[in-house]
Amino acid sequence: KKMAKSVQSVILLAAALCVLSCIATAKAQEPKFHVEGQVYCDTCRIRFLTRVSEVLPDAKVQLECKNRTTEVITMTKEAKTGKNGNYRIPVHGDHEEDICEVVLKESPRDDCNELGISWGGNRARISLAANSGIISEAREANPLFFMKKESLPECAEVLQELGILPDGELI
Repeated sequence: KKMAKSVQSVILLAAALCVLSCIATAKAQEPKFHVEGQVYCDTCRIRFLTRVSEVLPDAKVQLECKNRTTEVITMTKEAKTGKNGNYRIPVHGDHEEDICEVVLKESPRDDCNELGISWGGNRARISLAANSGIISEAREANPLFFMKKESLPECAEVLQELGILPDGELI
């Protein structure tokens, strides 16, 4: 009887250890990502980076994930850009069934706070799925921008260097 109880205790202990190790392994395999990107001031109002664009420290962005089917928001995380205009948002878990985007929330500058909504400059879609073919944990979002209320005087020269007329037509 004593031997049977001892064997039963060992089996119970082994089963408990197996369950705990499975839980620990599942937790350890949960994907971890970090979303990286930059926010800048579009000083020429042309909706892309130029040599006179300015980085925006202290701009607020938000990572939003929505279920593809139901469009229910499954995750939101806010972040602020550092002195170089870059942000980094840590993310835990796989979001394969979600559409995730980094969205501009707030500019720190009154002279550069206009959103470039019609051109998609206020949001950047990002994949946060482990099964996406991207090996790195870093997920890089396209640069986001606020537009300056008035273009800088040197923008005409910048556009000419790029082969673009002030109205956006190619030379």
